[in-house]
This record gives sequence, C-alpha cells and structure tokens, in this order.
Amino acid sequence: MAEKITFASACGILEGLLDAGTHPKGAVITHPHPLYGGDMYNPVVEAIEAAYRKAGFSTLRFNFRGTGNSAGTHDNGSGEQEDVAAAVAYLKNEGSKSIHLSGYSFGAWVNAMALQNGLAVDGLTMVAPPVAFINFADGIRLPSLTKVVAGSRDEFAPPDLIRPLLADWNRGAKMEIIDDADHFFFAYLDDVTRLLLTS
Repeated sequence: MAEKITFASACGILEGLLDAGTHPKGAVITHPHPLYGGDMYNPVVEAIEAAYRKAGFSTLRFNFRGTGNSAGTHDNGSGEQEDVAAAVAYLKNEGSKSIHLSGYSFGAWVNAMALQNGLAVDGLTMVAPPVAFINFADGIRLPSLTKVVAGSRDEFAPPDLIRPLLADWNRGAKMEIIDDADHFFFAYLDDVTRLLLTS
C-alpha cells in the first residue's frame, strides 16, 4: 500500500507516494509534462510503478516542483533534475541499496538529462521518450539504460526516431514496441507493465 510522503528538494518540499517493498532495490518513477496535466497519478506512471512493485522493488513516484502540492514552479526540466536527485537520495536514506529510474514522456527526458549531468543510478528504463517533442541533446550516453517501451502510433515518441538514438544511448538496451498504441497507451497499460522489466 502506497504511503503519502514528503521530501526536500532545492525548491522546497515535494510530495510523493512510497510503496516500500522487501527487496533492497528501489525505483524512482517520474511523470509526464505538468503543463499538459501530467502528475504522479498518471495511468502510465501507475503502470510503470506496478511493474517495479511486482518485481519486488520499493517504489517512489512524486510530483515535480510546481505540480500538485509540491513546492516551487515548473522549470522546463532543469530544476526537475534536482527533484529526481532528491528522490533518489530519499530512497537511499530509506534503505534502498540499488536505485533504478524510470519515466514516462517528459519524465523520461528529465531522467536522461539528470544522468547526463552526473546523477548515478544502477538501472534505467524509459516509456515513450518524447524525441519528436523535446530535444534529446546529441551525444547522450545512458549506460544504465536497459529497456525502452513505445507505441507504434506514438507521434511524440515514434519508434523510427527512437531507434537511431538508442544506438547512442546504449546499444545493449532493448526496445519493445506495442502495436497500435499511441502516446497515452489507452487500452495498453497492462502491456506497459508486462514488457517494462522482462528480459
């Protein structure tokens, strides 16, 4: 059962939902663009959380600065990287020995930028990284990336644009394409949960 928690970031206090598992691993899960209604209660975020929870991870999803009851204001992905780092630190303080990151859409981009700028984690997955909507800087290397999940009909994260970037991010990472799914995965949420952590 998820517990409402708060933790400190550079902008002030952020709100989150913690589901403490029995496994020494933890996962921080980030939400889509808050200016388009994204928050930690998004159905795709919940599908990601379910995948990690079923694998025994402790999970922490949270609202970025300026979203819901989290302090601060939206910062176009820059300050949000500090929020991700604060969430990782919180899980470590709660006893997680190994931290994974996963994000949907804007959240996937923020996670990638945080890792590129020095945040260290043990694993990374992405759902619908919005490569046709937000610029993923050239030359990004994501050695902890293991899996990308995308819909075949996603105009914001089209698989044919993700594939060449995946070669740069991590050639060993796998890509799962859900036929007929668009960016919002309506009717395909169970597929997101099922595919995210399968080898």
